[in-house]
Amino acid sequence: MRGSISAHGLGGAADLPISAPLAIAGGTAALAVSFVVLLLAWKQPRFDSATGEIHVPPPLARVVDGRAWKTVLRVTGMGFFAFMLWPAMFGPNDLTNPLLGVTYSWLWVGLVPLSVAFGPVVRALSPTRTFLELLDKLAGRADGEGLYEYPERLGYWPASIGLFAFVWLELIAPSGTDVGVVRFWFAVYFAVMLLGWAIFGTTWIARADPFEVYSTLVGRLSPWGRSATGRLVLASPLRNLSRLPPGRGLVAVMAVLLGSTAYDSWSNSTTWIRYVQSNDIDVTRLGTSLMVLIIVTVGVTFTLACMATPRDPDGPPRRELPGLFAHSLVPIIVGYMVAHYLTFLVEYGQQTLIYMSDPVGTGANLFGTADMEITYWLSLNPTVLASIKVVAIVIGHVLGVIAAHDRALTVLPRRHHVTGQLALLIAMVSYTFMGLYLLFGS
Repeated sequence: MRGSISAHGLGGAADLPISAPLAIAGGTAALAVSFVVLLLAWKQPRFDSATGEIHVPPPLARVVDGRAWKTVLRVTGMGFFAFMLWPAMFGPNDLTNPLLGVTYSWLWVGLVPLSVAFGPVVRALSPTRTFLELLDKLAGRADGEGLYEYPERLGYWPASIGLFAFVWLELIAPSGTDVGVVRFWFAVYFAVMLLGWAIFGTTWIARADPFEVYSTLVGRLSPWGRSATGRLVLASPLRNLSRLPPGRGLVAVMAVLLGSTAYDSWSNSTTWIRYVQSNDIDVTRLGTSLMVLIIVTVGVTFTLACMATPRDPDGPPRRELPGLFAHSLVPIIVGYMVAHYLTFLVEYGQQTLIYMSDPVGTGANLFGTADMEITYWLSLNPTVLASIKVVAIVIGHVLGVIAAHDRALTVLPRRHHVTGQLALLIAMVSYTFMGLYLLFGS
C-alpha cells in the first residue's frame, strides 16, 4: 500500500514516548509472571462448564433471534453493498474513492471491534451470504446443502488462502490502491464463493469466506454466546473462545493474520526500507517472499510448540494439539490489530466517511459529512497512543496464555500440565517480544 492508506497509524520509535527496552522487558515479564500465577492458582479447567453464563432475558433473545431483526441486518448489508457499487463502478480512480477506505479501513479493520462487541457481524451483514442463501431458497435447497458434502480435510484452508490473497493485495500489490484492481479482486472473490456454494452449499461460505471466517473467530471474544442448548447467553469472552471447534487449516488462518501484521510493521521499518533501496530485487517479489516466510515461521513455531509435549497414549494425538490450542491465538491477533491499526481505523475511517458523501467525485454532499473535520486526537497524544498499543499487545498475549493454560488442563495429562506448556509459553513470549520490538522499531 502507498500514501495515506499505507501509514496505518503506526509510528516509529521516535513517535512513541515510552522507553522501548522498558516496554519490551515489562511486556515479556508480565507474560512470564502471568504463566507462573496460572500454574499456582488455576489448577482446574474453568471454561468447559456452563457456570458463569447469564441467560439473556427472553424478550431480548426473541428480538435478536427473530426473523425481523435478521432481515433488517440482511437488508442493511445488501443496501450498503448496492450503494458501494456506485463508487466502485463510476468513482474516481484515486484515494478519494470511498471504496478503498471502506475496504481497507471499515471492513478489514473495523470488523475487529464490531465482532468483539457484537459477535460475528460479517455473517449477519454479508451481502455474499445473503445472496447465496436467497439462491438456496429459490433452488429449494436445504440450508448448507450442496452437490457434495464439504470435506473435513479442507477445513479452513480455503479461508487461509483468501486471507493471504487479501493481505497481499493490501500490503504488497503495487496497484493495491487502484480502484479497478480492488474491484477485480472482489469480483474474483465473489466468483469463488459462488462456485464453492454451488458445489458445497453455504458450508463453503463458513469455511472459505475470508471476512466471515475472520469475523467469526474474533467474534468468539464477544460476551454474546450460545449455551449448550442453543440459548442466547452472556458469558466470559474466554469461555466463548474455548468453544471454538478445532478444524484443519485453523492454525494457517491464525498464521496469516499474525504474520501479515508483523510483515506490515517490518515493511515500514527503516532497516527494511534501506535494504529494499540498496538492491535491484523486484520489490513485489521481495515483499511476497518475506511475508510468506513470516507467516510460515509463525505457523511452524506454533505447531511445533503445541506438539512439543511428552506423548500420552490416553490423550489426543499430537497432530491434533495445534488445532486444539489454535483458539489461544485469537486474543493475540486482536491485540496486534489494535496496536497496529488503531489510528488508521479512527483517522482514515473518518476520512472515508467524508468521501462517502461524494462517492463519484462530483462535489456532492449526500450525507452532510463532506465538510467534516478529522479528529487527530490520538496522533496528537503520542503517550496515550503508545500506552494503548503496548497494553493491547500485552493483554492480548496474557489472555492467550490463559486460554492455552485452561485448554492444557483439559487435553494434557496431569503429569504434563507444566512441561506440556513450556514450549508454547516460549513461543508466546517470543511473539510478545517481536510484537513490541516491531512496534517500537518500525
